[in-house]
Amino acid sequence: MIVVFTGGTGGAKFVEGLQRAVPGDQLTCIVNTGDDFKWWGLHISPDLDSITYALAGRLSPERGWGVRDDTFFCLQTMRELGEPSWFQVGDRDLAIHLARSRMLAEGKTLSEATAAITEKLGVNARILPMTDSPVETRVETPDGEFNFQEYFVKRRHQDQVKSVRFDGAAKAQPAPGVVDAIHSAHAVILAPSNPITSIGPILAVPGIREALRAAPADVLAISPIVANSAVSGPAGALMAAQGYCVSIAGVAQVYADFLDILVVDQRDADAARELNRPGLRVHCEDTIMRTLDDKARLAQTVLALAYAHHGSASDRS
Repeated sequence: MIVVFTGGTGGAKFVEGLQRAVPGDQLTCIVNTGDDFKWWGLHISPDLDSITYALAGRLSPERGWGVRDDTFFCLQTMRELGEPSWFQVGDRDLAIHLARSRMLAEGKTLSEATAAITEKLGVNARILPMTDSPVETRVETPDGEFNFQEYFVKRRHQDQVKSVRFDGAAKAQPAPGVVDAIHSAHAVILAPSNPITSIGPILAVPGIREALRAAPADVLAISPIVANSAVSGPAGALMAAQGYCVSIAGVAQVYADFLDILVVDQRDADAARELNRPGLRVHCEDTIMRTLDDKARLAQTVLALAYAHHGSASDRS
């Protein structure tokens, strides 16, 4: 079984490629829920939805989020009614939020609601939220503290970031199946997602980082930082705010206590040679995913690295 930690647009792209290289019943996605929030009274899980849509073949390729060919009639009407409209929810997307919110109101956990939705959409892979407990990513700026969607979407991630915290994480527990998946995996892959706000909330849940350190298989990560800048989004600013260098060395530092293999872009070849050290192997590859073939090629390369070094995690120093 292959386990991938994922979230955000980079994570969804990689999962699309991974689906072409791994049978669905051999793939488990552990997904960030620190971005979850309430919108129009509904429970929104942006990363769970993006990964679900990617694996169901429904992800919008133009936006990198939401449903392919969606319409926005409800959003238009809500705007006419004077309701908030800065978060762009499409009509087909809205149906998922309605179904999830109903199941949660009936007493189902987020894991149970996710399993029900993915089954109905024909997803063979297992998609697990990182936790069933509420965890909220909070971004501190000079103008105040905002939840991640306010910072990222409403304010277009233009604010200077002072710090990031994961409210509720310390009291959370891994969702059912998360730790077992890590322990039984043939490889654990951290997608090229934002290390701070897509992967960071997952690692902040007590027990998950410990499970990675004890994982019998190799743990691999794909850097979302290329040539000292983020491929997309505010990952660089968020890493700097948390005290990390905006470089592949900074990515390696975020994951230092459990990482075996770091996959970086070819443009970072010189930096990769300096980063190679006992206990960490650095591999250069074209990591930019422009097309579905690019996504599949990167997934196949990462899997080949994982299988070539299978079992070496026990030598981790």
